[in-house]
Amino acid sequence: MKYRISVDTGGTFTDVIVRDDAGNITIGKSLTTPERIYSGMRGAIVAAAEQLALGYEDLLGATTLLIYGTTRATNAIVTKRVAKTAFVTTEGFPDTLLLKEGGKFNPHDFSVDYAAPYIPRRYTFELPERIGADGSVVVPLDEDRARKIVAEIGRRGFEAVAVSLFWSITNPAHEKRFAEILAGALPDMPYTLSHELLPVVREYRRASATAIDASLKPLMQGHLREMEQDLREAGFGGELLVSTSAGGCNQIARLVEQPIYTIGSGPAMAPIAARAYSQFEGLGDDVIVCDTGGTTFDVGLVRQGRLTFTRDTWLDGAYTGDLLGISAVDVRSIGAGGGSIAWIDDGGLMRVGPQSAGAEPGPACYGRGGTLPTVSDAAAVLGYFNPDYFLGGRMTLDVVAARRVVGALANTLGQPLEQVAYQILSLASDLMMRAIADVTVNEGLNPRESTIVAGGGAAGINIMKIAKELGCDRVVLPKVASALSASGMQFADIVSEETRSVVVTSDSFDMDAVNAALDELEGRLEAFRLELAGDAGDHFVEFVAEARYPGQVWEIDTLLPVRRFRSDADVEAFVETFHQAHERIFAVRDAASSVEVINWKARLVVKLPQQTDPPRSETAKREAAPRVTRDCYFGGVTPLATGIFKADDLSPGSCVRGPAIIEEPTTTLVIFPGMAAEVSQAGNYLLHLN
Repeated sequence: MKYRISVDTGGTFTDVIVRDDAGNITIGKSLTTPERIYSGMRGAIVAAAEQLALGYEDLLGATTLLIYGTTRATNAIVTKRVAKTAFVTTEGFPDTLLLKEGGKFNPHDFSVDYAAPYIPRRYTFELPERIGADGSVVVPLDEDRARKIVAEIGRRGFEAVAVSLFWSITNPAHEKRFAEILAGALPDMPYTLSHELLPVVREYRRASATAIDASLKPLMQGHLREMEQDLREAGFGGELLVSTSAGGCNQIARLVEQPIYTIGSGPAMAPIAARAYSQFEGLGDDVIVCDTGGTTFDVGLVRQGRLTFTRDTWLDGAYTGDLLGISAVDVRSIGAGGGSIAWIDDGGLMRVGPQSAGAEPGPACYGRGGTLPTVSDAAAVLGYFNPDYFLGGRMTLDVVAARRVVGALANTLGQPLEQVAYQILSLASDLMMRAIADVTVNEGLNPRESTIVAGGGAAGINIMKIAKELGCDRVVLPKVASALSASGMQFADIVSEETRSVVVTSDSFDMDAVNAALDELEGRLEAFRLELAGDAGDHFVEFVAEARYPGQVWEIDTLLPVRRFRSDADVEAFVETFHQAHERIFAVRDAASSVEVINWKARLVVKLPQQTDPPRSETAKREAAPRVTRDCYFGGVTPLATGIFKADDLSPGSCVRGPAIIEEPTTTLVIFPGMAAEVSQAGNYLLHLN
């Protein structure tokens, strides 16, 4: 038997999915070990191997493909543990990273200063040079000054260098020459050149992406290479890929050069899984994915079977944080996971998140020293968790500790313990509903006409409550919900993307310039494909324009209806495609307006061999009766006798009516009174709200 393993290392748990040739899936889960990621990964793989009656080395030896996703880069940025990075820019523009794009949510509030730039101002070096917008050399590169800057970078102990010069996207000669001087004097110094990483207009976005990428190189290069070495030494001889924020996976060698694409790589896999499970259950191509982890609640969309992408991914808050800049799967995160901490604000109101107990020490109920009340502690107090069957019995919960920390909050509020615990859960649910509205209602998608696919270890606690409030009656909780992102890697392909800026409008469309750019992008992708190890498999390239009506702020990804523009009819077909996309999202089109394109993208998808779908069981529907009951609370001070089901108690066709709880080895599904869950033919849970 051959296996495919996918690993998602989150802030609290490390999730593993093992899939065999027949499509059978085994889940492994372990607490993340921040000090050495491989330890948590090994623990999760061991947990899966034990279920398969295999040793760890035996399982690795029989694995042909391992796909790895991580929050390592994201966590390093959030905790300010990135490399000491020098920022080199054109003389006269040292504040690009400080001023950003000049926006803020309250533009008339002058009491708020600019947030600190990603790279401190004192680490910025101004290089005398200037390239014009047409690619001409306006000011020659001052090589003597460049050598002095490089010498100072070495003397001051910098660990990485980000180089972003004005209009290097039209003529990269100065960036390339500076890189030569840097490599000659400091050959081991990692660096990022903006024209190679993100050749697009909008100076801040390019500079920000370059700074973030360079700052991650020492950390992620060491991390990825160390992980590969650990796996190889343990006996893994198959292909090793890493999931990316571009909506697929890629080779380590590629990501070592562009580690920015590992940011959000785990959450980016959840929409891929959601699309697969919604289609598998015959529930359509418009999908809302809700992934509830220990630290965050992630929301993403699938529109008409396609992932949605954005260049507006902000780290640590829109406008005030730092912009990722790259085209990434659009997944929004809020601090509302199972480990999110409940607290009282200065006005005496209870809040939940964004602070999280994480994996160390974790929620109080984990018994690892946590002293603050969390969403998981509230669920334990309400009776939703079986303390002896958490993680399939591999971890025992300390309900006494949970009652103690939630009780302290209840005493402060002067309210009953169970009522406060339910309020914690309700507050977390409200935050999650707002996050869903942000990516659906605000962008023209009606949740009532979509399917919700829920995932994450904490998803089952309140997903039915959330779906009912949204009016969405098509809800799927996959059998692998607790490891949804890791599951998405099982459906992922190798994806690589190239971008080029050629600004044109539809009423003065330069076909030659656009076609030359598309030729260049496709050529780069073909060169990458030919470098892939082994059989690259079936592949295709799709072309996308980032377009808008003139004067608009945001662009819309518009799939090109033609591969090259040969006639006015081709341009008209593209314009109509944009109008349709704009109308679908914003419910309005301006047919009399021209269309402006800022960037052109080419995306290569190399299909990985897909394994057999999980088996289906044709079984008639039937009511399931619980073997045992447990007192649980659902909003009042009086408990309700609640049916308790183990996964083994249920088979395809089983219908469970609430109040009830289904205890999976790695997640818990809470079925509220008046609601029900049905086990589908594939073993997933179809949730009914009435």
